[in-house]
Amino acid sequence: MKKILSILPAFALLMMLGGCQKEKFSFGDIKAPTDLVLNTEVVGTNTSNPNGDGSGSVKITASGKGALSYKIDYGDGITEMVPEGAITHKYSTPGTNSYTITLSAIGTGGSLSTLSKRITVFVNFQIPTTIMDALTGGTTKVWITDKDANGHFGVGPNNEFSPIWYAASPNTREACAYDDEISFVKNPNNTISMTVDNKGSSMSIGAATGFYGFTGGDGCFAINTGGTKQLAFANATSASSPSVSTRIQFTVPGNGIINFGTGGTTYEILSATATTLHLRNIGADGNSWYQKLKVK
Repeated sequence: MKKILSILPAFALLMMLGGCQKEKFSFGDIKAPTDLVLNTEVVGTNTSNPNGDGSGSVKITASGKGALSYKIDYGDGITEMVPEGAITHKYSTPGTNSYTITLSAIGTGGSLSTLSKRITVFVNFQIPTTIMDALTGGTTKVWITDKDANGHFGVGPNNEFSPIWYAASPNTREACAYDDEISFVKNPNNTISMTVDNKGSSMSIGAATGFYGFTGGDGCFAINTGGTKQLAFANATSASSPSVSTRIQFTVPGNGIINFGTGGTTYEILSATATTLHLRNIGADGNSWYQKLKVK
């Protein structure tokens, strides 16, 4: 019995030491993707239009063995992550221009393989002078939310062009929506770039918080506005009429945020003057959302 009792503490100690052994983890081999393929199709290319139909749209497909995701630099100042190797990108600089598309395929452990291709694209759209002057004043204009206006934020059905369900009364929304500064800049090639200083946070509707990587209802979130972004302008694709809209729209690359987030990235300009701007877009919930800006 004494021998058994003397053995028990030693046995218990061995059990404790065995239980304290660290788990071993293995991430597998770090392998860069191989056999990369990058294909591009300029939309509308034919014998008469060797550089496309003027829309500026290019269909891009990429593949690679062992690729987990892709990063694409379009050569026009825009770069984005693409989980799958198929996307359509729209170039916005008017005229015929050449771009180098660089594909980075991401493998295990963040390993990279890259491949580039040169394309030439024709863009027929010219931003109307009235829109250019209203947004930029010929150089740069800084805009803020027109918080004193009725309907500075609003929502309605997607087949309407006014906020018939809800129009915010003056100064009734979250404070983070009222301190944002949006700068529209005229570039030398007659395009427009935009930067948004959201002072650290932007308002998002509840239906779109997941789009920006957050959870929760309407509120303020630390949304990354993405630095300087070149806007892609086009004729409006909605069913609006000249009586309610300028019939001009623009797309914001990245997450599309301006002064508040709806999950939409394309904005139709309903009206634009030297001091006021009224925008409409379709949000993540499928409804039409409205915002009014004024010159700071």
